Amino acid sequence: MLKLMRIIHVVGARPNFIKAAPVLRALDCFPQMSQILVHTGQHYDWNMSDVLFQELGIPKPEVNLQVGSGSHAQQTAAIMVRFESVVLENKPDMVLVYGDVNSTVAATLVCAKMSVSVTHVEAGLRSFDRTMPEEINRVVTDQLADLLLTPSNDATENLLREGVPEGKIKLVGNVMIDTLARLLPTATGQLRADLPSRYALVTLHRSANVDDLEFLREFLGALEQISRELPIIFPLHPRTKQRATEFGFDLPRDGPLHLSAPVSYLEFLALQTRATLVITDSGGVQEETTYLGVPCLTVRENTERPVTTTLGTNVLVGRSMERLLIEVDRVLTGPRRLRTVPPLWDGHAAERVAEAVINWKY
Repeated sequence: MLKLMRIIHVVGARPNFIKAAPVLRALDCFPQMSQILVHTGQHYDWNMSDVLFQELGIPKPEVNLQVGSGSHAQQTAAIMVRFESVVLENKPDMVLVYGDVNSTVAATLVCAKMSVSVTHVEAGLRSFDRTMPEEINRVVTDQLADLLLTPSNDATENLLREGVPEGKIKLVGNVMIDTLARLLPTATGQLRADLPSRYALVTLHRSANVDDLEFLREFLGALEQISRELPIIFPLHPRTKQRATEFGFDLPRDGPLHLSAPVSYLEFLALQTRATLVITDSGGVQEETTYLGVPCLTVRENTERPVTTTLGTNVLVGRSMERLLIEVDRVLTGPRRLRTVPPLWDGHAAERVAEAVINWKY
């Protein structure tokens, strides 16, 4: 008789949902598996959270911690307090955490104190910039996790260099690409008829960018300049919209620089497939554009996903708007950059995750 294995998946932000969906599906194939989905409520806007359960086919979470927004300390502490009760009640054999958000590190800390095994999906990514809260979350999670599943070779090398035992590490590929590959036909079937033939797609949400008044002013000015040559579609993250309002920016809604409410995952994926270029500070978008072969300009000084710059379509432009304008012109007038999809970004990473989890000796 197979021994029942109880697993808790912890998700808290939009990228977590996208990564967890194929893993949930892959583990469902094993009869000895009992799964519980815990939503911390770290993201709570409808378009940033709830609608994903419908689009991705994720079951409604059995538990919602409803922590909402707050400072890093407040949010992490609230998740820890509420998640501890979930662990005590359900007694999991393993907890799966995803990515690098506060939910990831908070759940890992709880499990480490309670001697519960933790698997980190998307382990080993490093920007080497400790001013990024996500980098702190990644480093702490990887030091405490029992099974570290990496998306790329550079991530594996980072963990080995940090002294993580090789037996804890397994290269599985990128589970976010699993979801993209599965839903790409659905997304492209929903393309809006009113899209211009060429456009730039923009997303901006990181606190280092949107909380900086001077940078945000320069960024919006650069977008206005770009929009004279190329229409821009800019779905506003709630944080970005809030900061822009606080700073007193008069945001246009229509015209060549079109700002909108957040869009669903499927709509954003559809917009990416047709975009002439994408301007972003998102880690996941760097990966998606690399897979899709769409030029990506990342408004950050560094990236925890360097494979998207060495093999993919991503170019780091830093926070220099002059460099951004140069790279936009290069995309519009120069030859198309050749790209390669990184190894194991093949739509089957979740199957390798499931195999690693099933074979883990707990």
